[in-house]
Amino acid sequence: MTIADLRQRGLLLFEAISGSRAYGTHLPHSDTDLKGVFILPETEFYGLDYVPQVANDTNDKVFYELRRFVELLLKNNPTVLELLGTPEDCVVYRHPLFAAFRAEDFLSKLCRQSFAEYAVAQIRKAKGLNKKINHAEPPSRKSVLDFCYVTVGAGAQPVAIWLERRGYGASQCGLANVPHLTDLYALFVDKTPDQRHGYRGLVRDPYTSQDVQLSAVPKGEVPAAYLSFNRNGYSTYCRVYREYKEWEQKRNPERYQNTVQHGKNYDAKNMLHVFRLLRMAEEIATEGRLHVRRPDRDFLLQIRRGEFEYEQLVTEAETLVERVNTAFATSTLPETPNREAAEQLLIQTRRAWYTMRQHPA
Repeated sequence: MTIADLRQRGLLLFEAISGSRAYGTHLPHSDTDLKGVFILPETEFYGLDYVPQVANDTNDKVFYELRRFVELLLKNNPTVLELLGTPEDCVVYRHPLFAAFRAEDFLSKLCRQSFAEYAVAQIRKAKGLNKKINHAEPPSRKSVLDFCYVTVGAGAQPVAIWLERRGYGASQCGLANVPHLTDLYALFVDKTPDQRHGYRGLVRDPYTSQDVQLSAVPKGEVPAAYLSFNRNGYSTYCRVYREYKEWEQKRNPERYQNTVQHGKNYDAKNMLHVFRLLRMAEEIATEGRLHVRRPDRDFLLQIRRGEFEYEQLVTEAETLVERVNTAFATSTLPETPNREAAEQLLIQTRRAWYTMRQHPA
């Protein structure tokens, strides 16, 4: 099932422009996100193929089946609550039955968690270091040998330096396990003219090998040194390198360039959402209302433009978190939404919808 199917079959209850255009924080190049609610036909609802939501490939157009929509409302999910506070100029379509769904009937103290705690998680995302934005250049591709060290006296040297200073080639070397010691190897060097010992070298391939390799060592040979392979360090490096390359492929070029241009090394769009969510949470706790179209638009756009230092914003956000916690502690909102009332509204709406479909005017 696709969004086009929902429209063609007349299954929509509600459709609205969401995201930055609803908040009033959009820029000329901002995407247009769509969210909505639909009802499955009776046969599909009662059958085995229940569809909880339908989205496009980029997930910027998402429509929730009515039951899923109510389930998320009962969890005070910000995305679905915001649909009930959509500014009129962003409403694309509203079926008369949808008028019975009001944000005020679902707001509760759960919003402290769903809005504020999500905002705190966004702070961690905002710092460029955590999102690899601060890498002026991609991390260099390293090999197993970059994590190998040779004992020298009471210390150690990178194996490449050790080999260079002694005039040895890696192909002259052979490794043998040292019993009872993990990732420590006896290192032997074949100094014979024709390398008759046949050592296999330190790795099979310096660019693709994921481990050191062992050689058969003639009995009585004396190790030239001992080599330690920092296996944990190599594994960590491989994970970081892989994550960077994945991020590099998937990153939003526009947001990346915006972060580079304002030079503050944090994702300004993420930080904008931190303050939007926290301020909305405080308004919910103190006023019992949901303000989707933001009265603090100018301040939020200042954040988007990178006009503040990261540390300054984090400090202000932490203060705001405390205010939000205090506001919810004294709020008159219920602890959770009224589940029974929500279930009755769900049943009544579905029955009315099916009746209208069976007996159109």
